[in-house]
Amino acid sequence: MHQALFSVLLILTLSAPATAKISVLDHGAKADGKTDDTAAVQKALDAAAQDRGGVVEMPKGIYRIEGSLNIPPGVCLSGEWQAPHHANTEHGTLILATGYAGKEDGAPLINLQQSSCIKGVTIFYPDQDPKAVKAYPWTIQGRGMHGSVIDVTLVNPYKGIDFGTHPNELHYISNVFGCPLKLGIFIDKCTDIGRIENVHFNPHAWGRCSFNDKAQGEGWTALCQYLEQNLIGFEIGKTDWEYMSNCFVIFPKIGLRFVKTQAGEPNVVLTQCGSDIGPIAIQVDASQGHAGLAFSNCQIMATVKIGPENRGPVKFSNCGFWPIGKTASQAILEGKGTTIFQSCHFAGWANDGSNAPCVDIRSGVALIQACDFANTGKPQLKVGPKAEGVSISSCRLRGGQRFEVADEAREMIQAGLNLPR
Repeated sequence: MHQALFSVLLILTLSAPATAKISVLDHGAKADGKTDDTAAVQKALDAAAQDRGGVVEMPKGIYRIEGSLNIPPGVCLSGEWQAPHHANTEHGTLILATGYAGKEDGAPLINLQQSSCIKGVTIFYPDQDPKAVKAYPWTIQGRGMHGSVIDVTLVNPYKGIDFGTHPNELHYISNVFGCPLKLGIFIDKCTDIGRIENVHFNPHAWGRCSFNDKAQGEGWTALCQYLEQNLIGFEIGKTDWEYMSNCFVIFPKIGLRFVKTQAGEPNVVLTQCGSDIGPIAIQVDASQGHAGLAFSNCQIMATVKIGPENRGPVKFSNCGFWPIGKTASQAILEGKGTTIFQSCHFAGWANDGSNAPCVDIRSGVALIQACDFANTGKPQLKVGPKAEGVSISSCRLRGGQRFEVADEAREMIQAGLNLPR
């Protein structure tokens, strides 16, 4: 009896029709880098939508996209990308984005709808020039619930990934590499738990590009100068319970910026994230008053700035702070809330030759515990007259305790159990 039932099930399984794969090549895409494949790829995406969603394959090749692509709900546009194409950009599935140069407010290259995905592609702007940067629209823009960007190299976008212009929830960004020029990732209007992981923004993604040498030689120098003057790696507005892990940006003007928008303020937990070689690593203009921001095991180079309008708690745990040549203070606190440093390591403040303090507390409350202040001969703290309270305990103050405290704030500071050597 059991054998007969097994045989029937086996016959039914073998006779079931195989799921048809949708390929952009079957809908007219040439993948030769010269033909505009926009209409052909969109035709394949629309066919998948008619078939209740699924995967649209972009086999390895070079696809010239002069327009904009809309990925319908439940559809994944999937290329061949098994590892980051850091230098060998022409390998796997490469999209050449050529439309809307000079039109920052134009249509995004990729539009994600609810539960849609872009995966396994490299995107390159062949007409971009680091010595004469052109504005372009967003490369990827999402709306609705569960939009996903997975395994994508953004070689040189003007603006990278946008989950902020339109309301969204549960966005997922994973394994993204590249060199955005103005803004890497923008988050806003998210009402529930976005996730960003394994994002690495580095100009070498363009500088070492074997497909195009515009960012080499004098182009490399121009690129690094442009990034320091313009790039914001991550800008985070209204989001609830945003989780960020293993995210990195180097040579930015501002690494991570947290802002208040018309939609609200951010609440973010960050682990193992960092901003490298830039004047402002973290700038907190706003955070939610009841939750704020939490940084754990992060690397910060060079300065954290808490803006005067911030009202939420900002917490740093097990974080390392390093300077660049122009670094004065490594933390400037002007907010209305509480800033906490616990088990952090500070090195190299006043690296600009000044006598700047490591932590400049201009307002709000600062709680500092079990931290190592490694620079000798420079003040560890400066407490301004508008500070509402400071507690520093169990810290190593190499070279001796050096606090600068305004007369109006002397009753507001408590220090004890510190190791002044």
